[in-house]
Amino acid sequence: MEKLFVVIRSDLAPGLQLAQSGHAIVAFQHSYPRIFEDWRDGSNNLVILSAEDEARLTALADHLTSKGVAVARFHEPDLGDQMTAISVGPAGRRLLSSLPLAGPRPSDCQQAA
Repeated sequence: MEKLFVVIRSDLAPGLQLAQSGHAIVAFQHSYPRIFEDWRDGSNNLVILSAEDEARLTALADHLTSKGVAVARFHEPDLGDQMTAISVGPAGRRLLSSLPLAGPRPSDCQQAA
């Protein structure tokens, strides 16, 4: 089962993280239309992961690119063109396995309730 991966910055507010993940998916669609179509028509599974900050996200994107993995970077104009999210093709799966899932942990949700 092929998955598309989005990595967002965990130092951004939750609403901004959601918006940036959408931007990154659109960037991937434009940069890699064939891979995107294969994913959309095949599994259509999406995994949202997080990186600590812009420096870590940039280093991750550079590493993935150096390994030949399809990566689309999104830079947010409203944040001074900072890189806020990347989308990564299915070939990046193993290189992303150490990243945490994005969003609050179940224990965080229970404490807030």
